[in-house]
Amino acid sequence: MSTPIHIKTITDYHRLVGLPKPAHPLVSVIRFEDIRYDPNQVHNAIINGFYSIALKKTFRAKLRYGQQKVDFDEGVMLFVAPKQLISVEHPVDTEMKHEGWLLLLDADLLGKSALASKIRQYEYFSYHVNEALHLSDKEEATMVTIMKNIKEEYQTPADHFSQEVIIAQLELLLTYAERFYQRQFISRKVTSHHVVSELETLLRSYFESSRLEAEGIPSVTYLADALHLSPNYLSRLLKTLTGQSTKQFIMDKVIELAKEKLSTTGLTMNEIAYTLGFDYPQSFSKLFKSKTKMSPMEFRQSFN
Repeated sequence: MSTPIHIKTITDYHRLVGLPKPAHPLVSVIRFEDIRYDPNQVHNAIINGFYSIALKKTFRAKLRYGQQKVDFDEGVMLFVAPKQLISVEHPVDTEMKHEGWLLLLDADLLGKSALASKIRQYEYFSYHVNEALHLSDKEEATMVTIMKNIKEEYQTPADHFSQEVIIAQLELLLTYAERFYQRQFISRKVTSHHVVSELETLLRSYFESSRLEAEGIPSVTYLADALHLSPNYLSRLLKTLTGQSTKQFIMDKVIELAKEKLSTTGLTMNEIAYTLGFDYPQSFSKLFKSKTKMSPMEFRQSFN
């Protein structure tokens, strides 16, 4: 991958892709068809200093967000936070010409609005492995309409309400994205079950090694990294598929292992606690009872 180019402002982006100076320095809505790509100045890796929301059609390149590939073959919409690395691998002898819309947003536009802090909570901006948003024709039309409304607003002479109207439209677009992503999670449960299978395999391997006793119970971050997902994405996916957060999922697997050791070995309660990665046996006993309504000793005695 080539050395990334840092694009600090929306004005810089316009200049780089051969567009006129933006009508508003902090927000811009662009048609991809209007971008003039110079084959001698194509940058395959960029880091923007602003949010970017892309709705692309006829996208024939391979895209990476960070170091991970993005599922952009079928999905049409992607959300990228500031200071995140995006790299594009174009097929040889393929013209760089895309169709669709690009919304650029500088965080300074949001000022002290509620959206200024809320925007960081939208998980689709922070995925390590991004799954592009799949849209129906009707949903796509809805998103494009909002983008056009934003463009029309900042092209209109500014008044006291201009910024407020733009922010309201942005929040509406992000709320629709949240709805559509949630629908996507639910409708793709079957294809997403491989994540649960991979997570179970990963935990089983961890438990069967000496790492559990030496390093303790694996963290959510460790497991998410191993699966090439962000912690928030993994927890949300598991919540949709299993009704549990990642931490709850991990602890249930620890309890399953504890039950196995209690019923098939002669290890003491303290020994079992330590082999399961607990620093204090009392913590193990408290967790076990909260999950099973029985103490570890009561559970063992039930087999006698």
